[in-house]
Amino acid sequence: MNRRDSLKALGLGTLSTTLLLDACKPKPEKKVVETPAAAQEQAQPQATDTNPGRQAWEIERDKLLQSQRYFTAQEMAAITILADIIIPKDDVSGSASDAKVPDFIEFIAKDQPEHQVPLRGGLRWLDVQCLNRFNAIFAECKPEQRIELIDQIAYPKKAKPAMQQGVAFFNRMRDLVATGFFTSQMGMKDIGYAGNAPNPQWAGVPADVLKQYGFSNST
Repeated sequence: MNRRDSLKALGLGTLSTTLLLDACKPKPEKKVVETPAAAQEQAQPQATDTNPGRQAWEIERDKLLQSQRYFTAQEMAAITILADIIIPKDDVSGSASDAKVPDFIEFIAKDQPEHQVPLRGGLRWLDVQCLNRFNAIFAECKPEQRIELIDQIAYPKKAKPAMQQGVAFFNRMRDLVATGFFTSQMGMKDIGYAGNAPNPQWAGVPADVLKQYGFSNST
């Protein structure tokens, strides 16, 4: 699969948006500090210079999550390979791993624990499949061997019934990779998203817009 094939398969507008909304939901039940002082601080949200608009308990919770590790080094190696298969480097931008997508997936697995079992289970499914086929775990297989297996789970309509567990895992991984990449600075540049920018020099309504609505600069 090349990048454009990957993007076509993503259905990016619906898949990653759902994940973004989930990631942005407030999670007050996951407060790290349970002291009266912390509760008072939460009730009076204060912006900081480096984290505007974020409450102190949110910042502390993120620091705690970032200090922990969920995936093993072997699992992270497999995640990195998968991420770069889904969004490889091309002449437009870098790969998913260049955009730190594996780190994003590691964080999401801790921030949203419902991903943990499906992701770890899927990684082990890949290893078992590769061991049976190629006598090596996924991360240690040859690139062409990995693609041979991925091609059997990357296209749900073509996948055989025996591969449905792999299909479900790859769908989840593809959603996470897309979300991580296209919310990164590299990913936004890849699709040409510039965001809002101030225009200090106002030259008036463009001529083509005036003409469209029957006006001119002289009126």
